[in-house]
Amino acid sequence: MKASRIAAAAAVAGSAVVVLSSPAFAHVSVQPEGTAVKGGYAVVDFKVPNERDDASTTKLEVTFPTDHPLASVMPEPISGWTVKVTRSKLAKPAEMHGETITEAVTKVTWTATGKGVEPGYFQKFPVSVGMLPTDADQLVFKALQTYSDKEVVRWIEVQKDGEEEPENPAPTLELTSASASGATAEDASEKTENTAADTTTAADSSDTTARVLGVVGIAVGAAGVAYGVLAGRRRTTV
Repeated sequence: MKASRIAAAAAVAGSAVVVLSSPAFAHVSVQPEGTAVKGGYAVVDFKVPNERDDASTTKLEVTFPTDHPLASVMPEPISGWTVKVTRSKLAKPAEMHGETITEAVTKVTWTATGKGVEPGYFQKFPVSVGMLPTDADQLVFKALQTYSDKEVVRWIEVQKDGEEEPENPAPTLELTSASASGATAEDASEKTENTAADTTTAADSSDTTARVLGVVGIAVGAAGVAYGVLAGRRRTTV
C-alpha cells in the first residue's frame, strides 16, 4: 500500500514537471546558423512550433529592434508562405559603422498560403541580417504568432537578469564577440586577397612558360627547315 502511494505521488510530480516545463520548449525562438558575430552578418532562423492540437499557425510577425537597427534584412523564400518586409524611418538617425542610418527594417511578416504549421510540426523562417551591432550582447525580437482559429500569441516579454523565464518570452539573439568566434570578416577578406594573388601568380607563371615553349618551338622548327634545305642541296650536288 505504501509503495503504491509513493509511486502514484512520483507519477503526479513527474507529470507536473512536464507540464510546467513544456512552455519553455514551445515558444518562438531565434538562433543563428553558426554564430552571430558582432559587426558582421549572419543567417538566423526564427523557429515556430505549433502549440495547439486543433489549429495551425498561419501567420508570424517579427518586430525588429530600433535601438540597434539592422540596415540589411533579407528573408529566404519559403514554399507555402508569402513574406513582407516593412521598412520605417527611425525616430532618431543611428550611426552604424561610420554611416548614418535614417531608416531600417522594423518588421517581417510571413503569411501561410496553405495549411501553415500544422499540429505536431514546427517551421523555420531563415533571415540574413547585418551588420550586427558592436555595442550590444543581444538583440530582442518581439513576435506575434497567429493561429487558424484567429488566436494570437504574443511572444513579447523580455527576459530580465536574475529572474525566471517569462511565460511568453521574446525571441532573443545572443551575439558573439569577434575574438571569441575566431576568424573575423577582415580575416576572410585577407584570405580572399591572398587567394587572388596566388591565382594571379600561377597564371603569370603559366603564361611565361607558354611563351618560352613557343619560342623554343619556333627555333626547333626553323632549324628543321634549314636542315631540310641543306640536305636538298647536297642531293642535288651529288
